[in-house]
Amino acid sequence: MKRLKEILSKEEYGELKGLMWALRKSKLSDTEKEILKKAFKLSAKLEEAYNLSAELTNIFDSKSSRNGGIRKLKNWIEKVRKSTLDVFDTFLNTLKKRMEEIANYFIKRENSGFVEGLNNRIKVLKRRCYGIIDKTHLFRRISLDLDDSYLLPIVIQS
Repeated sequence: MKRLKEILSKEEYGELKGLMWALRKSKLSDTEKEILKKAFKLSAKLEEAYNLSAELTNIFDSKSSRNGGIRKLKNWIEKVRKSTLDVFDTFLNTLKKRMEEIANYFIKRENSGFVEGLNNRIKVLKRRCYGIIDKTHLFRRISLDLDDSYLLPIVIQS
């Protein structure tokens, strides 16, 4: 986007408004599809990265066994290495280091999204409640803020 801002007129650059969201979403509106088309005409590498990213998402969405998932991931890694892109380098290193743990996703298709989301909400609440010393009061605030009854036993025990 920085490069495009430098080379495009304000009007042309304005036509790309919403590009970042369009790149991240899976279901696109007609307007977002047009934005992507314009961006891909300006940057072939962006289109290549977008397609590789979509392929990776499809791997995790496909019904595969653990070994099948590993095979598909390794094929995807090879495809990325053959491309001229370097934007995936850090991700590829992590993927290689954590392949066994990541491949476990294909067994039951479970992830830690719920727990990570809950932890994030609690962190935000802790920042808002800075200065609360009494942990019982803090747990009550967490419980009220999240409005989830599963936290009440934690509050009662502490």
